[in-house]
Amino acid sequence: MDTRGPKAPGGDALRDTAENLFQELQEHFQALIATLNLRMEEMGSRLEDLQKNVNDLMVQAGVEDPVSEQG
Repeated sequence: MDTRGPKAPGGDALRDTAENLFQELQEHFQALIATLNLRMEEMGSRLEDLQKNVNDLMVQAGVEDPVSEQG
């Protein structure tokens, strides 16, 4: 038993358009998530490189306790 009631004229076309837009939005969102994940990985690598460079400079400067690596 269909409880949705009578179909409105053009309802199928509207539903199809909404489903297509939702699919497109989902694809764009997934691409955005992938891009953000990649950028976060790159940022993490850069922070690790920066920490190593800071530690190396502190050793060269004669600082006894270089910043310990976290994580």
